[in-house]
Amino acid sequence: MPDEANCLDTVQLNRMEQSFRTWAEGSPRADVRLSRTRILLIFLLIRYTGAKLNEVLALNPFQDIDFKRQDVLLGKAEGRNDRLPRKVQIPESLSEELKTTLNNPALKKYLHSLFKVDPGHVRRKFYERAQDCGFPPSLGAPEIVRKSRAVELIQSNMPLPVVQRILGHSTLNVTASYVAFSDADIRRVAQYFIEKESRRKTSARNSFFGKIRSIRKGDIQAKVEMITAGGDLVTTIITNDSLSRLGLKQGALITAEVKAPWVILEKSDREPESTAENRFFGTITRITKGNITTEYVVRIPDGTELCSVVNTENVRRMQIQKNDQVWVMFNSFSVVLHTD
Repeated sequence: MPDEANCLDTVQLNRMEQSFRTWAEGSPRADVRLSRTRILLIFLLIRYTGAKLNEVLALNPFQDIDFKRQDVLLGKAEGRNDRLPRKVQIPESLSEELKTTLNNPALKKYLHSLFKVDPGHVRRKFYERAQDCGFPPSLGAPEIVRKSRAVELIQSNMPLPVVQRILGHSTLNVTASYVAFSDADIRRVAQYFIEKESRRKTSARNSFFGKIRSIRKGDIQAKVEMITAGGDLVTTIITNDSLSRLGLKQGALITAEVKAPWVILEKSDREPESTAENRFFGTITRITKGNITTEYVVRIPDGTELCSVVNTENVRRMQIQKNDQVWVMFNSFSVVLHTD
């Protein structure tokens, strides 16, 4: 998990983006506006793909951005055997904006040398925009924007292995599962979370996105096991009618959600003896105490945050504090599956 203290949060990233946009349109000279637009595009690509500055500067924006599939091809110019080129999903709204901007005949002519610009010049403009927002210049560095994007994706509950794949850090690790996640699967996982992020849905906590590992059908109900991209196993029991209606099959990608009141916490060094089939070990990251209920947020190893709501009268008895390690549990009958 990146150090969040040395990052910009989503609000700060958006302020910096707005500063770039205002600056790009703020000159009366057309040639200056074109020059600034190029820097704006570089910022937007780093801000939404988490790419390195040198990766963006090596892009051919007219060839390496697929507007139909809404992805950007990064890393093809590195030439390293251990780093294969990767396609990174971008929001649909950004894809449309890039398409419109790059179709400007004046910009096409101006970008005859693509994004090949002095990295030092780009860095200075990033520092200036950070200062314009009231941030220390160091927080505007391209590598900090990249790092901030990683934290933003993790906080949106995107599985850590998928974030690593987006950043080009490592290959996906699903050794805990019997189902391999293909590149197409990873693309769908990333697209799911990025589009959900763009819609600003806030009810996504206790949401897992993964692949069906097995289905065991009984006379009335069926047991469905799902493996997440982080290697966690989620078990649910649904009716055979629901199994048929949803068209669930082994290998299909699905979403599993659990309501916060159904999530149980237990502070213990050992895995609890419990009838709850779903058990995860994590760390308390936030506690919000109310008059009636108290909300606990737990981050498990793959970066997913799970929320539990308990009666405030039980808080003293539980003796759970921030940064404590706890077990998070919920019954298989508490899990709701979605296919969209």
